[in-house]
Amino acid sequence: MKTDYRFSTLLGTVFSRGNLLFSPDGTCLISPVGNRISVFDLVKYVSLPATVLVVRDLNYHRNKSHTLPLAHRRNISRLTLTPRGNVLLSVDEDGHAILSHLERQVVLYRFSFKSAVSALAFSPCGSYFAAGVGRQVEVWHTPSEPSLNPGGELEFAPFVRHRVYVGHYDTIQSVEWSSDSRFFLSSSQDLTARIWSLNPMDGFEPTTLVGHRQAVRGAWFSKDQETIYTISKDGALFEWAYMARPGREERNGDANDMRWRIAQRHYFMQSNAHLTCATFHAQSNLVVAGFSNGLFGIYELPEFITIQTLSISQNDIDFVSINKTGEWFAFGASKLGQLLVWEWQSESYILKQQGHFDSMNAISYSPDGQRIITAADDGKVKVWDTRSGFCIVTFTEHTGGVTACEVAKRGNVLFTASLDGSVRAWDLIRYRNFRTFTAPSHLSFSSLAVDPSGEVVCAGSLDSFDIHIWSVQTGQLLDQLSGHEGPVSSLAFAPDSSALVSGSWDHTVRIWNVFGRTQTSEPLQLQADVLCVAFRPDSKQIAVSTLDGQLTFWYVSEATQQGGFDARRDVSGGRKMSDRRTAASVAGTKYFSTITYSADGQCVLAAGNSKHICLYDVDSGVLVKKFTVSINLSLDGTQEFLNSKLLTEAGPRGLIDEQAGASDPENRMERTLPGSTRGDAAARRTRPEVRVSAVSFAPTARSFCASSTEGLLVYSLDSTAAAFDPFDLSVDVTPANTIYVLESEHDYLRALCMAFRLDNKSLVRRCLEGTPLASINIVVRSLPRVYLARTLRFVGQQAEETPHLEFCLLWIEALLRHHGRWMKDNRIEVEAEIRAVQRAVSRIQRDLENLGRSNVYAIDFLLSKPVETKESSSETGGDLQAILGLKGASNGIEDENMDDAEGSEAEWMGID
Repeated sequence: MKTDYRFSTLLGTVFSRGNLLFSPDGTCLISPVGNRISVFDLVKYVSLPATVLVVRDLNYHRNKSHTLPLAHRRNISRLTLTPRGNVLLSVDEDGHAILSHLERQVVLYRFSFKSAVSALAFSPCGSYFAAGVGRQVEVWHTPSEPSLNPGGELEFAPFVRHRVYVGHYDTIQSVEWSSDSRFFLSSSQDLTARIWSLNPMDGFEPTTLVGHRQAVRGAWFSKDQETIYTISKDGALFEWAYMARPGREERNGDANDMRWRIAQRHYFMQSNAHLTCATFHAQSNLVVAGFSNGLFGIYELPEFITIQTLSISQNDIDFVSINKTGEWFAFGASKLGQLLVWEWQSESYILKQQGHFDSMNAISYSPDGQRIITAADDGKVKVWDTRSGFCIVTFTEHTGGVTACEVAKRGNVLFTASLDGSVRAWDLIRYRNFRTFTAPSHLSFSSLAVDPSGEVVCAGSLDSFDIHIWSVQTGQLLDQLSGHEGPVSSLAFAPDSSALVSGSWDHTVRIWNVFGRTQTSEPLQLQADVLCVAFRPDSKQIAVSTLDGQLTFWYVSEATQQGGFDARRDVSGGRKMSDRRTAASVAGTKYFSTITYSADGQCVLAAGNSKHICLYDVDSGVLVKKFTVSINLSLDGTQEFLNSKLLTEAGPRGLIDEQAGASDPENRMERTLPGSTRGDAAARRTRPEVRVSAVSFAPTARSFCASSTEGLLVYSLDSTAAAFDPFDLSVDVTPANTIYVLESEHDYLRALCMAFRLDNKSLVRRCLEGTPLASINIVVRSLPRVYLARTLRFVGQQAEETPHLEFCLLWIEALLRHHGRWMKDNRIEVEAEIRAVQRAVSRIQRDLENLGRSNVYAIDFLLSKPVETKESSSETGGDLQAILGLKGASNGIEDENMDDAEGSEAEWMGID
């Protein structure tokens, strides 16, 4: 199997902290998620083929999201986008910046501001960008794109500073440019806002706007730049105008008394809540404010009219953004990881997503590979769509942390185990809990296994040493398997339902014959506590991970050990900030807590409380590849060596709470002693640790996912650039010769084999689409077995990407008809390809069912309209007949025979 898996996307979390950005066209939302950046496509249309007579809507709405393949060394604090929307500038908490091309998803430059950046904005002209670094504002020239340089080469020193503006006495909160890019506003925690000019101008002096009693959150110009609006943390909105002092008039043209003064004062009047974020849309004069109690309000200026007020969260709203047209507002709340896009005119959500706000414990793929189910300590179970990247449903019936989840191989049924003492069964079609299983005594279930037929479910607990078995049909407790002398840590059913395997802390693994007359068990003795067990897809072998870092493999039929190896050196890595030992000597990271087999059974994927995910070859025991989960220094355990400069007399600096007892991180530090600058050194705070709680291979083996501290990481083979992987090449195998053989000699089989040898995706597609319908069976019948898996996988991918549905289905039908027997006998070799084809066919069936159902409704609606007479049909009824493609009365059908005509026409269109 191929092992060139690369990071594809990040699920499970949608927003962590920072600012949100809309693309210039307003169709995409850019959100920082830890040290990565996710892009949510809010308007994505996929065209369907018009293969029916009446189509209500040829396009259907499908939102998509993806994660950029760049990663910062710490959590991202600020983002900004050029006015053209092609270059993205992101800065992390340490001030390290990455300039990337958004469309190509490549890193252009890296740069460091030497300090944390609290505000960032590109000028409307795109030539400059301003950054709030501490108490000063730095304006830099925008680096030119490589495509604009002669020869497309990168600049040697792309970041050139224009000027530094000094005047504030505390941290900058926001920077906003004027529409002509000549001036910009800055607001600060020193209770002031300032007006700056980009370049020195005659008669202009930087102006300070004073009057607020708390930190100023934002300052904006109006559309005509004649008015300035400032807003502060205490909910005060000031309107500034350039005018003389009230009660005085200009004398003899003397303008010395003209200055920026407060024209109006408005207050939001939110009791027991303070303002956390705000934004202003100059074209529509709308200001949107978010508060610490989860409320947001939309107000129209300058009258300060309240348009809407809505509660969207129970915690602070960290950031709000507005698109270019002023129709959509994006809100981010980091406490619960919420991300929302609100359309205020229709009062509806365009996007409403929330990730797990606690660590994930278990993951599971659906049998078709289109959905991923995640379970977490927050008691929620979420179902994620792999194609769109969005959460489609959330189950909240559990009252405790969910520890295990598994999808039945047959049917759309999900089973979950929780610490609340219940095992629940969920219907993934109607999205409801239809069965709840409990034990005679209250137990906290920690492991789960489901029979492949979906009729029996088993669960183990850390409180009891027995295994509980329930019937899914009746919900009754069938039996309790006794034999273990320690808590049951892991359960697994054989794919062919022949046995149940359980692992326990009593250093044993037991193989149970659940469906036999006598429920006997075969114990397998190990040297340490068993953490996880997994079955090979052919049900002949099991893999066992133990606390001493050993990974062993056992024959199920003979109950003998086949092989094993020591994995402590591979899994160990990463040092916590409080560790006094090196990363290689820490015992807490030297074992695998989760393992799983690949779809073909050749490899096993293992992970644990470490930053590494290891992929091993089962037969040889060789480490094939090691994946690094995260390089984020904001997490514990991501670095091999600690920096001695960060060690103080009170301990590691990262564990000292420098904010002391402040209720808001943006408040001033509590100085318990006169002259103190860092707060109480005895106060400590905890940092999240990098770890992987579960891994799972997709049924198609084209991807795998891992639940980590940062979220659900998906690694895929399809996300990488097309690598040149040729085989059986010769001198005459060239793209030109392949096209000549296809179009001139009409040797379709030879052309297809040559395209596979060149490993050219576009060339293979051209050969497939260039094969006539009458020749598909001939080509497939003579296709060599070495190209069978590639053809099956490629046709399955094309069925999901191209609109040629019937053409792809004909290829799939021919492949299964002529080579189905061989595929059944060699299921392990082509199991991933067969699952990919099954997923494509299921999607086609579902889409056509939805399309046909909508067409039936449309036709029923049109046929229910009153039929026009012969005279009026020429005036008003022609459009309806043209839509339906019917002649009706215009073909000489009389009014009294119109009912029969409707019946015949409906029968002709295939309507019952």
